[in-house]
Amino acid sequence: MKRIASPDVKRMAGAGAMAVALLAGFAGTARAQGMSVSSSAFADGGLLPAIHAGADTCGGENVSPPLEWNNLPQGTRSVVIRMTDPDGAKGGGVVHWLAYNIPASVHALPAGAGNKTSENITVGKNISGAQAYRGACPPVGDTPHHYIITVTATDIEPGTLPAGLDATGLASQLAGRTLNGSTIVARYGR
Repeated sequence: MKRIASPDVKRMAGAGAMAVALLAGFAGTARAQGMSVSSSAFADGGLLPAIHAGADTCGGENVSPPLEWNNLPQGTRSVVIRMTDPDGAKGGGVVHWLAYNIPASVHALPAGAGNKTSENITVGKNISGAQAYRGACPPVGDTPHHYIITVTATDIEPGTLPAGLDATGLASQLAGRTLNGSTIVARYGR
């Protein structure tokens, strides 16, 4: 037997659908107001331009990518940047870039600004132990690797963290001191 809904039931169903649509819209607004990171060099999930790959045999010029971050949480004192390749070292992961002691008043780094320590940035040790940006360099013929760049807001005063931290040392210093984070992913193959 087929049931026919009354006009009141149809009106209530329409109102319910409208409420769900409104809530979805508000949910999107809430997310849009959260911390975000972007790059003018590539879209999230897009290809990393060769200039940001490693120099020489890796096909690039070893220039750190431009980054911009927005909507830092209240209480942010400094920002940390990490670039890792979870596909590298046969799935063991590779740390390409650590940058920290970046004042909360800084909301962007132009291309190349993260290559070495300067007034508003301390560059930590990459996988090779060098205090420098290390561009993408997956093995020839591999499926393009994923380069995850994470920007993390902290309550740590800029200049407080010591120079020369590696990924383990930085993670130890950040324990209990992070406020929020956001990531962007680039892919690179050769």
